[in-house]
Amino acid sequence: MQNRVVMLADFDYFFAQCEELRNPSIKDKPVVVGVYSGRTEESGAVSTSNYIARKYGIKSGMPLFLAKRKLEGIESVFFKVDHEYYDQISDRIMQILQIYATSLEQVSIDEAYLDVTEQVESSFEKAKDYAQKIKTDVKNQVGISFTIGVGPNKLVSKIACDSQKPDGLTIVKPQEARTFLEPLEVDRLLGVGKKTFIRMEQMGIKTIGDLAKYDCQRLIEVFGKVMGIYFHNVANAVDNEPVREQGEAESISRIGTLKQDTRDLEFILQKTDELTVDVYQEISEKNLSFKQVAIYVVMTDLSSKSRSVTLEQPGKDKETITRNVRSLFEKYLSESTLEMRRVGVKVSGFSREEPRQKQLTSFFQTG
Repeated sequence: MQNRVVMLADFDYFFAQCEELRNPSIKDKPVVVGVYSGRTEESGAVSTSNYIARKYGIKSGMPLFLAKRKLEGIESVFFKVDHEYYDQISDRIMQILQIYATSLEQVSIDEAYLDVTEQVESSFEKAKDYAQKIKTDVKNQVGISFTIGVGPNKLVSKIACDSQKPDGLTIVKPQEARTFLEPLEVDRLLGVGKKTFIRMEQMGIKTIGDLAKYDCQRLIEVFGKVMGIYFHNVANAVDNEPVREQGEAESISRIGTLKQDTRDLEFILQKTDELTVDVYQEISEKNLSFKQVAIYVVMTDLSSKSRSVTLEQPGKDKETITRNVRSLFEKYLSESTLEMRRVGVKVSGFSREEPRQKQLTSFFQTG
């Protein structure tokens, strides 16, 4: 049976890191982002803080007046939560992550699961380099660092991600999963809240390893059939829940590394033709028409660009993608002198209507 390779990407101290991105001069200071109630200047709670602030005991949920007291006399910076700005940064990162995964499940503004089984050919050795590439790409393009946990399922990747922050990378192979979980406290598992933790402690269950060995029938008697079986499975590192796309995909894309750095159009198109076949297969299976075709390029200096065209009428065939990809690369090569390292193909603007005609407008934009 093919091993799944699932990643969890968790953007480190995200709101505070976004503020550091916007104001690089504050990176060496305690940074606190708060939700202000508006009653007084200090009423409200800490949403997140950078790791410098955490060294002074600043925690999420802490009253702002207490956070300010702890940082009294220290040059620190407080910000009000700016959801619109954080959403923009999150969207940019998610668009990049989408390129790297067969399926992407965004679970919050700063967290997403990626199923990369196909991309790394079920290899956890390849997954290490692949995860590092993703981290480097996002850092270069957006300026945000994040932590990745890699495991055979969502459960293990989540706990792996939590074990090494910030800017961490933890890989747990299938054969290591149970050993990795065994010594951890049982409340590290989703679904084990305060009451359940106390009940399990009374049953002699303190670690995930204790729970794994516990009689499944007894767990069902105490917690009910659904939760009893769930606790037994997750303690034994069993989690078959797929990485689910949230609703209809906004885009379908593939990215690949060229065998050598090049500016040779035909060499580049050999690779993009392979990527186009995969993209076309997916839109065919989903019976989608598309309105936009785009290319994605990573240059030898690790800078990245995208270019796109918008069709007058929705397209549905592979030739439309291939033709527009060629046109975009021809145009891009005339603008840049750098060699290309990685290339990608993306289609978006989906509908389920039959296209009436496939004409390309002269519209050409920078992504």
